Formats: sequence, C-alpha cells, structure tokens
Amino acid sequence: MPSVLFRSLVVLLTLLIASYLSQSTDHFKSTVDGLQQSVLLKLSSNSYIDLNLVEAYRKNKLRSQQHQQQQDPQYLKQSWVFPQSPSSYGRENATLVMLARNSDLDGALKSMRSLQDRFNSQYNYPWVFLNEVPFTSEFIEKTTLMADGAPTYYELVPESDWEPPEFIDESRLQANLFQAEQDNVLYGGFRSYRNMCHFNSGYFYRQPILLNYDWYFRVEPDVEYMCDFQYDPFRVLRENHKQYGFVITIHEYENTIPTLWNHVESFIETYPQYIHPNNAWDFLTSKEPLADISLEINSSSSYNLCHFWSNFEIGNLNFFRSEAYQKFFEHLDHAGGFYYERWGDAPVHSIAVALLLDKNEIHHFEDIGYYHAPYMTCPSAEDLLSSKRCICRSEGLEGQSTFKGMDVELHSCLPRWWKHGPGKTFMDPVV
Repeated sequence: MPSVLFRSLVVLLTLLIASYLSQSTDHFKSTVDGLQQSVLLKLSSNSYIDLNLVEAYRKNKLRSQQHQQQQDPQYLKQSWVFPQSPSSYGRENATLVMLARNSDLDGALKSMRSLQDRFNSQYNYPWVFLNEVPFTSEFIEKTTLMADGAPTYYELVPESDWEPPEFIDESRLQANLFQAEQDNVLYGGFRSYRNMCHFNSGYFYRQPILLNYDWYFRVEPDVEYMCDFQYDPFRVLRENHKQYGFVITIHEYENTIPTLWNHVESFIETYPQYIHPNNAWDFLTSKEPLADISLEINSSSSYNLCHFWSNFEIGNLNFFRSEAYQKFFEHLDHAGGFYYERWGDAPVHSIAVALLLDKNEIHHFEDIGYYHAPYMTCPSAEDLLSSKRCICRSEGLEGQSTFKGMDVELHSCLPRWWKHGPGKTFMDPVV
C-alpha cells in the first residue's frame, strides 16, 4: 500500500508541475485538472475514476466548441451578420419541432442523433414533439435521453385540430380516398396523410406549446444532416431579416393539387392587400426553359408546380400567425382541397411565403447537407465539404453508385429560384 501511495503522489506532483509550465494552454490545463482529480479519487475508490475522466473530457469538448464558435463562418457572405460571442449562442426564442407517431420512434431517434451531433449539442434548443395520440413512456424516455440535456416537451394534438373540419362531407371524402388510390395519387388513399397536411398547413403553429416561441425548425423522422452547421440558423435568419429558410425546392405532383392554383388566384383577387409588392410571383409562374438544367413544365394552370420541400424548413412562427397567412389558409381550407383532393402542406407553405413575403425574406441554406428519402442536397465546393466535415451519401435509395444530389436534378426548381428569387448566393472561399 505505501508504495502505491508513493507512486500516486509522484504522478500527482508531475502533473502539477506540467500544469504550471503550461499555463498558456487552457485545453491542456483542463485535461491536467481532470487527471489530478481522478488520481486523488483513485486513492480512495477505483469506481470514481471513469466518471471523472468523462467529466474532464466533457469540459474539454465544451471549451473546444466555444473556441470553434468564435471563428467566423468564412465560407458565407461577408456582408451577413453572424454572432461573435459564444455566450450569445442558443439564445433565440426557438424550438425544434417534430410531428411523430409512437411507431416512428426509431426514425425519430435517428434524426435527433444526427441533428444533435451536427447542430444542437452546441445550442440546446428545446425539442417539441406533437402527436394526435398520447406518446408512450418508451417514446418519451428514449427521445429525452437522445436530446442529451436539451429540454423535451410532448404535446397531444386536439382532435379538433387533427380531424377534418365540420364542413367536410365525409361521404365525398371517402369517395375521393378510394378514387385517389385507384389513380395512384401519391399517398392519396391515406386519410391520415390528409390530416397531417391539413394540420401542418393551418394548425401546427396554434399548438399551445408553440405559442411560447418565435422560431421553429421542422424535423422529420428518418432524415440525416450531413454537415456541421457551425452557426445558429435561427439567429442568422433574424439578424439578416429573413422569415423562412429551405434547402430543397422541387416540382409538386399535379394530380395531388388539381384545383389548388385556382383557389390561390381567387384569394389574390379577393385579398389583394395581402400580396407583397416584392413577392416571388415569377418563381411560381415562370415556365421558360433554363438551358438543360430544368424540365419542360406542362402544368394545366399558370402555376409551374415549384415548391419548397417543407420537411426541412426553418421559419418565423409569427408569419404563420399573421392576419395575411390566416386569411390565406382559411380561404384554402374552406375550398375543401385538403380532403377532396390531396393538397400537401409544402405547396401551401411555399405559395404563401412566395406571395405574402418580400422574396428577399426567403433564404436558401445552400451549405446545409440534408437527406430525406429519396432526395438529398449537399454542398458541392470542396472547401465547404472539408470545413463543415460533410459526409454526403454516395448512393441513393435504390443503391445507385453515384448520387448527385437534388440541386442538379432536372426536376429541381433551384435554378428557377436563382433566377427569379433574390439570386444565387456566391459563398466566399475558406481561407
């Protein structure tokens, strides 16, 4: 025993001397501090040493993250405003929102793990989970653990917010569900899918828990975030006067929304005061060919079917609470197309932000890598891929040997957004 004590004291003395000689290196000092504590505790109890080494590692990781946060994201526009002080990170009135069923648990955990690792471990924004039935204790326990200290909240969606409104004719709805199934309309035969699209279009932002927040980040089960964020997107949007952010824009299936645009035009005629003078009308209606990088558009209306893929969206909840959006949703809701057709929330959100906002308030997050089957987007610049530690998919859903990403596919609307939106953002190189 005395020899063990003597050796431990020698180790401790050596560490103290090393700590004194390396005062200029905080990272090394914290490691030494952790090891000192571990050695002392080892004299009395072997069971403590692993816990203290873990604590030392966590402190070192936090210091490293804070140091990284102090660095400007140089690959983005120099004119943009970015937070400078680590103490101000994670301070936006914002939350991560997931609509999920209990059966989605595995996919929910996968998405949470990806987003926590790539973004939220540095910010600890709360998670809000929504479900039309009560969450199981297993779902709550496992998602709480996956949040790794970030607050988690579980909200039961009222039946009145989930089921069809009273003015919907049930027999007509059932007939359309059957016909849509026969016509191979995507998800057309699922009543629950129509409930979900209706809820996401007009009710998600009304849930009591979300009334506490100004910003939301929509997260779906079974998605991947393939690059480090390296900044707070909520704060970037707010400080740069943006209201809505997306990563992918594509064409909608016309057989899901055969009369949607007719009702949009009716809204414009009835409520012209809500249409922003600097809107993105041309993004929604232009059909000119863009060299060989877009499809020929043959829609039956003046709408070109372009929309922002809403399974990833970061937005201002106050926009959806606004009088303009409320009037827009109510106008569409009473037309019945969420249930007599299969209107999705993606074209509804997209048309709303394109018409009711200044187009300069809509932001394309081109540096965020994202995958939701079957589409992916990932930065193409090598310096971005390296600096953001991106791991982009090398194959698609069906095992293709190369998977280029959505941005360069023919059915992407991104080139049209570059032309008719605020324009293409050219990112500064990493130096």
